Amino acid sequence: MAKPRMQKGSFAHLAEPGSTLVVRATPNARHDTVLLQGSLVLVTTTASPEGGKANVAVRRNLAHALGVAPTRLTLVSGATSRDKQFRLD
Repeated sequence: MAKPRMQKGSFAHLAEPGSTLVVRATPNARHDTVLLQGSLVLVTTTASPEGGKANVAVRRNLAHALGVAPTRLTLVSGATSRDKQFRLD
C-alpha cells in the first residue's frame, strides 16, 4: 500500500500571521497526515512521543500543510499533551 502524500500548502487559507491553531496530535500512527475537522486540526505522525520527537514531527507536518517554514510555528501549549496550540509568527 502506497503512503498517502500531503499536499504542500493544502491548508494555506489557515496561515494567517499571529493566528493560533488548535491541534490534536496522534503519535505512532501509520502515516503522516493533516486533516481539518471544524476549527480543529488533526495531525498524525509516525514519530514516537519520546524525547519530543512527535512534537517536532507535528510541527513539520503542520508547516508543510500550511505552506510555511516550520520555524514560523511556535508551540504555545501542550508540549506533553495530545491537544496543542501553535502560533504562526
